[in-house]
Amino acid sequence: MKQSIVTLDMEGVLTPEIWIAVAERTQIPELRRTTRDEPDYDKLMRYRIDLMDRHGITLSRIQQVIASLALLPGALEFIHALRQRTQVIILSDTFEQFAQPLIKQMGWPTLFCHRLIVENDRITGYQLRMPDQKKHSVAALQSLNYRVIAAGDSFNDTSMLGQADHGFLFHAPENVVRQFPQFPAVGSYDELLRLILARI
Repeated sequence: MKQSIVTLDMEGVLTPEIWIAVAERTQIPELRRTTRDEPDYDKLMRYRIDLMDRHGITLSRIQQVIASLALLPGALEFIHALRQRTQVIILSDTFEQFAQPLIKQMGWPTLFCHRLIVENDRITGYQLRMPDQKKHSVAALQSLNYRVIAAGDSFNDTSMLGQADHGFLFHAPENVVRQFPQFPAVGSYDELLRLILARI
């Protein structure tokens, strides 16, 4: 029988949406757009970078906002319970320069994510670790003879869920649930934990 490994999205599953928090703190409502609204990640990031440039929002200002965020209620207990039973990797479309305070709160699980290009504290671009990294990461784990169980909440998670041996939508908005009925939609950490543990 194969060993199992769990891959989880970060924002919206374990942590608040970073860009929504930044939008609220900087009072720039246009920054509230996420991959739930715009499936084209490159288009979304270029839109964000342009907005930050126009409003003079620096990386250190965003890091201040992130440092003030807490994990979603119940997320820490869920991660601890899961890591006692299996290996967990966070697959996120966030950036190294954003994720550290939140990953620290979770006890430093493994994180695969992207990297920002920064000049003089201004975000000028970004570097994808690789295109569609969530799906490719799952496929790579499967090539190492793992059974992969995945959970995410958004359009950019669906290729990961489709590649995984078992994929779940967690706290996903109605438009994502409707468009991807093949993935069971789960609303609580207790239920997600139960479904994952039944498959490892």
